[in-house]
Amino acid sequence: MYKRLSSVMFPIFAVLLIGALVWGYQENQEKNAILIKAENQYQRAFHDLSFHMDKLHSEIGNTLAVHSSSQGMHRKGLMNVWRLTSEAQNEINQLPLTMLPFNETEEFLSRISKFAYHASMRDLTKEPLNEKEMSNLKTLYQNSSEINKNLKEVQQKVLSDRLRWMDAETAMAAQEQTNDNSIVDGFRTVNKKVQEYPELDWGPSVSNVFAKRSVKQLSGLPVSKEQIQQKAAKFSGVDSSIIEVQENGKGTDWESYTATVQHDRNGKLMMDFTRNGGMLISYSDTRTVGSKKVSRQEAMKQADQFLVNKGYKDMKAVNYDEFGNLANLTYVRKQGDTLIYPEKMSVRVGLDTGEVTGFQASDYVYEHSTKRQIPKPKLTAEQARKKLNSDFKENYVRKSLIKNDYSKEVLCYEFGGRINGSRYRIYINADTGMEEAVEEIKPVNASS
Repeated sequence: MYKRLSSVMFPIFAVLLIGALVWGYQENQEKNAILIKAENQYQRAFHDLSFHMDKLHSEIGNTLAVHSSSQGMHRKGLMNVWRLTSEAQNEINQLPLTMLPFNETEEFLSRISKFAYHASMRDLTKEPLNEKEMSNLKTLYQNSSEINKNLKEVQQKVLSDRLRWMDAETAMAAQEQTNDNSIVDGFRTVNKKVQEYPELDWGPSVSNVFAKRSVKQLSGLPVSKEQIQQKAAKFSGVDSSIIEVQENGKGTDWESYTATVQHDRNGKLMMDFTRNGGMLISYSDTRTVGSKKVSRQEAMKQADQFLVNKGYKDMKAVNYDEFGNLANLTYVRKQGDTLIYPEKMSVRVGLDTGEVTGFQASDYVYEHSTKRQIPKPKLTAEQARKKLNSDFKENYVRKSLIKNDYSKEVLCYEFGGRINGSRYRIYINADTGMEEAVEEIKPVNASS
């Protein structure tokens, strides 16, 4: 009996064992292939980064080498600087640096990119590079030389010692400062030195782009948890005793409060408030939203009424989109006959009942603190209209205040219409007649 059972089972177990070994071998081969592919991608990105940083240093030097009146060469050089910093940023994003402090270097490159782009885009024959900008370029030339030198040292170690990025990723994941890895140490050194560079005066066009919002920008005195409870109760219409308040970012520039209340509809209400002034930043109702029953017109009506009821006057909807059973509307404040686009907020509506389920107003809160005097346009709407493409079919025109590529507020005529089978908004500067922005209006997505 035993021999007969063995004669049957042994071949079966042998086949299973061989199958397991073959499967394990194939799995191991596939895993190794994936690791090799990832390693090759990391190595290529790193060596490309080193190459582009070297080219960036050379291009800044070329820009400094020509005569101060060589606007054409300055423009060409700055465009190349912008292109190379963009390439370098892209390669940094391909490296496993999320757990490594390299943010200072990334921001440094981003500032160079913005500076070069904005300077190259202006008319250098009328507004050539000034002494401060030339001084900045000289400093950037020295800084990029040091960064380039440090990266080349890392590159030399990678090549000579055949270092692997996969090992560096493992070292970073271990989160141990004492972990000895030449790649990790090299990038830490670069970032530390960049952190020690003195802050440059980049000018308002670049500084505005990187201006960080903080509670210090807001007017009003700091408020307490108890005051937030009362504000949250007034906004949501529930009893303050069931509202829990949590303080966020204490002692930082991002201090805020989060008020939370459970409700009986399978969800909860969450509200974020600023610490200074206790202004509402966002509101969210996490209830489950049912199938769509409400029309676009009804959703817009409900959102309009919500803002009026909550004390937000003179708001106008400028965009509407649907995704599944939710509608998202963007509003901006209207001052006189002008739309103030920096003061925008978004409202989310559940299309099952038409109730507002979300509200985001951080832009409105921080921008509304600025008192604006709307300038008088130098051009008429008719004069601005002449700057439009002759094929553009205009539906409306209105005055709008927007932020341009330099983060500067400019008064524009906003023309809405159609061209090439699509809807667009085109913003024409009300003083110069220049096209400040073109925005395609996507059709409402109601299919999901």
